[in-house]
Amino acid sequence: MQGIKGILFDKDGTLVDFQKTWFAIGDLMALQAAEGDRTRADALLTLAGYDFDGQRFKADSVFAAGTNAEIVALWYPDASEQERQTITAGFNTMTAEAGAAASVPLPGSKDAIAVLHGSGFRLGVATNDSTSGAEQTLLALGIAQMFDAAYGYDAVANPKPAPDAIHAFADLTGLKPSEIAMVGDNRHDLEMARAGGAGLAVAVLSGTGTRETLAPMADVILNSVADLPGFLGTI
Repeated sequence: MQGIKGILFDKDGTLVDFQKTWFAIGDLMALQAAEGDRTRADALLTLAGYDFDGQRFKADSVFAAGTNAEIVALWYPDASEQERQTITAGFNTMTAEAGAAASVPLPGSKDAIAVLHGSGFRLGVATNDSTSGAEQTLLALGIAQMFDAAYGYDAVANPKPAPDAIHAFADLTGLKPSEIAMVGDNRHDLEMARAGGAGLAVAVLSGTGTRETLAPMADVILNSVADLPGFLGTI
């Protein structure tokens, strides 16, 4: 775990409060898919992983960890490939704009990023949101200038849990994958870390993942990104 020089962060649930930011947006997406039918929209949200009783998205569900393309495939099973691409493009625009505007930073995340950047770490984002959504969110949070790159699912050939974003970040920064830590709140993040040969797989409990779902894949489990500077200072 020593020699970490770069850090890739998941976005939602890691830097941004997933539940506070995304339910309203997901609800708009579901209502659009259901053509305004409230009952059907609720059924689509449930299908995508929303637990109405617990009022949260389930760990590793399609909405918590998947891409807009995967949501469209789930919600529009009878659509043609061309129709799905058109719908996905519309969802990408909706989520990029609305997600950035509604983004709620997790407590301590912005300060932690500032400390890590100031300590010389190369920083990036790897998300299954769109690249535009990631970039607009970083701008909205006022931390974009501290990141070298943001990789959405549409910036790489294969999104998480494939290792493409780790390899792209390594190529960009000149770092070895073993010098990169991956930080996230879902198994997809940790699976990508393993597949890409990352030097450190950090799980955080600030999103949809639980200690039980994350522990088998994580090198360390932290409460949130706010704890990361202190942890990295000990290894």
